[in-house]
Amino acid sequence: MGMKDQFQDKTEQWQQQAKQKAQEGQEQAQRGRRGEQDERMRDEESERLRHEEQERLDPDYDM
Repeated sequence: MGMKDQFQDKTEQWQQQAKQKAQEGQEQAQRGRRGEQDERMRDEESERLRHEEQERLDPDYDM
């Protein structure tokens, strides 16, 4: 195998590694966005429950 072939093989390896890293980065970003959405939903749910609890304990609450 000549030097030109070795350089070509190495270049192809680097390109493949770059593609894999880019794909992994995209997947991590997607997981990060999903995590933020889940956290926001939990925050909204806990806020709603806290608000309902305050209303229930309010002396003006009609039973």
